[in-house]
Amino acid sequence: MRLDPDLVVIFAGIAVTTIGYQIARAIRGRLERPSLSRSELADVKHHLERLEQAVDSIAVEVERISEGQRFTTKLLSERSADSVAEGKPPFLKP
Repeated sequence: MRLDPDLVVIFAGIAVTTIGYQIARAIRGRLERPSLSRSELADVKHHLERLEQAVDSIAVEVERISEGQRFTTKLLSERSADSVAEGKPPFLKP
């Protein structure tokens, strides 16, 4: 049984056309996404403002924690230096 070359070309053309049409529809769907309305944009803006305020408050708290860490480190290093100067092992209770 031998295939007619004209039929192979016709069926290949149909297949390519069908697949190409589906690909074109997918691309068009991505390009034509609906834009947001004014109320939706205002809602997004409101959420972004709240997010910005939350990030700012977290930054303040992190800075406060780091100040406490620096203070604790300073106290421990001074205590260690005093213990070494007195000939005691550092970080032991007096």
